[in-house]
Amino acid sequence: MGKLDVTNLRLLSREDFRVLTAIEMGMKNHELVPAILVAQIANLCHGGVHKILRELSKHKLVSYERGKHYDGYRLTNAGYDYLALKVLTSRSVVSSFGSQIGVGKESNIYVVANEEGKMLCLKLHRLGRTCFRNIKEKRDYHQHRKSMSWLYLSRISATREFAYMKALKDRGFPVPEPIDFNRHCVIMDLIDGVPLCNVSEVPNVEGLYDELMDLIVKLGNHGVIHGDFNEFNIMISDDGKPILIDFPQMVSTEHTNAEYFFERDVSCIRNFFKRRFGYESELYPSFKDISREDCIDIEIKASGLTKQMEKDLLVEMGVVEKNDNDNDQNEEVIEKLNENIESLREEVDWMVVKDLGPENSKITNRFDKLSQDNLTLKTPENIIHSDKFNQLLLEEKKEELRDEEDDKSSTIREMSNLSLSNERNCDSESFYDDRSVRSASTAATIAPEVIKRRVRQSLEKRERHGQSRRILAKGEASATTRVRRENRDTIKQSTDGGMWSWD
Repeated sequence: MGKLDVTNLRLLSREDFRVLTAIEMGMKNHELVPAILVAQIANLCHGGVHKILRELSKHKLVSYERGKHYDGYRLTNAGYDYLALKVLTSRSVVSSFGSQIGVGKESNIYVVANEEGKMLCLKLHRLGRTCFRNIKEKRDYHQHRKSMSWLYLSRISATREFAYMKALKDRGFPVPEPIDFNRHCVIMDLIDGVPLCNVSEVPNVEGLYDELMDLIVKLGNHGVIHGDFNEFNIMISDDGKPILIDFPQMVSTEHTNAEYFFERDVSCIRNFFKRRFGYESELYPSFKDISREDCIDIEIKASGLTKQMEKDLLVEMGVVEKNDNDNDQNEEVIEKLNENIESLREEVDWMVVKDLGPENSKITNRFDKLSQDNLTLKTPENIIHSDKFNQLLLEEKKEELRDEEDDKSSTIREMSNLSLSNERNCDSESFYDDRSVRSASTAATIAPEVIKRRVRQSLEKRERHGQSRRILAKGEASATTRVRRENRDTIKQSTDGGMWSWD
């Protein structure tokens, strides 16, 4: 993966970021995004986009790959980082970028600073590394999808971590304060401390052990299990207090394997204290000691929680009252909706009849007759049912189609007669004398007004197409293509007009 180099971030133009965003949008349903699609999404000319893609590929922000069916571009991790940092910079969250302070199996940690000079922590999620590619089996980020981009999985992981961190911080847990996030980047407070794995001595081993076990139980009481509660995800501050980090793998206590995850967290702490400090205690919590106090898993939509579990937990916690008459209320709501739909249909029918006008006098007259027979007024409240009106419209439509078929049959007969007359005239000596007859029959088939209208429409369409082409013309390659096209059109018009003769 390599370290992140942000020196080129300030040199990228607005069009460069538009092309990067276009590739990101195209990767939602394309493994490789063609250059033509990038130009369409970015709303830039193809020649200019090709030049920008060449520069972005030089700086390894995008990569050009050859697929089985077509070639295209893929957004790299560096390009995705640049898009996220651009947004965070525009929000005035990040103004300067520091060095790397940590590397994990699924993230990179950097030091950044805001406009006020306050040091912050930037976490870039890096899912898809070779050492941790079984994430699709261990976590339900992809849900029912068969395939998914690693960049999108990183984005989901960062979103979940920020949500967990926000919920835990609001409830008083010792976690870093979340500040902002975008795509796969999370901004949080920088902790003044060291990881527990780098601590060799502590002043009070028993107190730290009890505090960590209480923290595991407290998480369970709020409905979540950390899932990776070990010495690498626990920071010890300068005053000796533990601070919990890394939350994307958290699951609900209603998960099918919740007891296994809980016992694994407890075993990790026990084994570490026995190995590092030589301390072993017979007192440790179990999954049965959990008594639910809050619903963080419902708030964050944690893994392993279904909709029915959410309803049952909300009823159990007293947030929602159970109602046995839910089905009756649903039926009443459906009946009211059907009544409203029927009244709206009647109003629409009346408005259609009112707006038909003199061109469809047949329908209006028949509709008036039915209204008089039913002794109803022309109001939306007393109008006849919509199915009768639909029958009238259907009958009128059938009559129109029948008339059109008669017109077509008559036109075909005229054309057949015309062809027969042409054959006879071609065989006879009076071929040039019968041109007036043929012209008269042709004029009767297609009216001159129709021909003029079609020619005018085609000319207007060609003119609009030429205007749009001139408006979108940008870049060096596009300018060269435009000059060649104009020269070709000039030569074609001059040759068609008869200027050149090759006698």
